Order: sequence, then C-alpha cells, then structure tokens
Amino acid sequence: MPTSDIQVTANDNNPRESDITMKKSSPEAEASPSQLIDARIEELSDWRGKMLARVRTLIKQADPEVVEAWKWRGVPVWEHAGIICTGETYKNVVKMTFAKGASLEDPSGLFNSSLEGNTRRAIDIHESDEIDEEALKTLIRAAVALNISVRAAAGRVRSQKKPKSA
Repeated sequence: MPTSDIQVTANDNNPRESDITMKKSSPEAEASPSQLIDARIEELSDWRGKMLARVRTLIKQADPEVVEAWKWRGVPVWEHAGIICTGETYKNVVKMTFAKGASLEDPSGLFNSSLEGNTRRAIDIHESDEIDEEALKTLIRAAVALNISVRAAAGRVRSQKKPKSA
C-alpha cells in the first residue's frame, strides 16, 4: 500500500505563504499520463519501446486533439470523445486494441487479433513487422469519427426525452 508524505511547497502567488499538500510516494501519483508513457517507452529499451513511440507519433499525427491517459495499472490509452485505442506491450508483440474496432471499416486488413469479439479489434505488431502508416492513421481517424458520432447520438437521445410531469 503506498505511503503518504507531507510536502511543504512555496506558494507561487505569495512567497511568504506555504502550501501543505499530501502526496503519494508512488511515482505515478505525480506524473502525467504523457510522462508515464514516456517512461514506459524508455524502460522498454528494445524494439517494443521504439514501436510504441512510433505508434504514439502516428496517433498524434492522425488526431492532434488526442488525449493520452494511463489506465488499468499501466496501459497507455489514447482518447478522443471516448477511447480510441490502447498500446499494450508484451514479450513478443506491441498490441493496439481499438475499443470499438468491430464497428470500424478496415479495408487494409490491419486488424489481425481479437477478431472474434463483437466490440474490440486489435493489431498485433511484431518486431519484424512494417506498419502501413497511412492505413493506420485512416483507422485512427475512423475511430475518432465513430466516437464523436456515438457521443452526438447519445446527446440527441437524452435531449429528446420528455420530462416526467409532476
């Protein structure tokens, strides 16, 4: 169980005042999701780190408004109006799991894993694999568009509900 420390820091607005804050000793308690993803890439000092970094760059190129998250005790996640995909790393594969992948068109055939489910689809990238960068960016943009359309449709349904009379 993480321990907590008391930290006294100077108040930037008034140097005479100090703020007392509680902080967890865990490095994850202080780091942003982007910093945690940076650290994961660095700790994977082999092809998987390079591949995760490349995938991350392609996601950001495809959707400059993407938000990085760190979920489920250490999984990089990219979101825009919902989860686009995750970037898991295993011994022999970097796996991109698309949250709503089963609903996406994949004309280039990038999905090669988790094909049997009704919701998710994944791309397993092995050390010797080449990424079709344009096809991947197209798939990412399609995932964003789907997230936005689902959110918009949910908003329309909520706004059409009539209030119950008192």
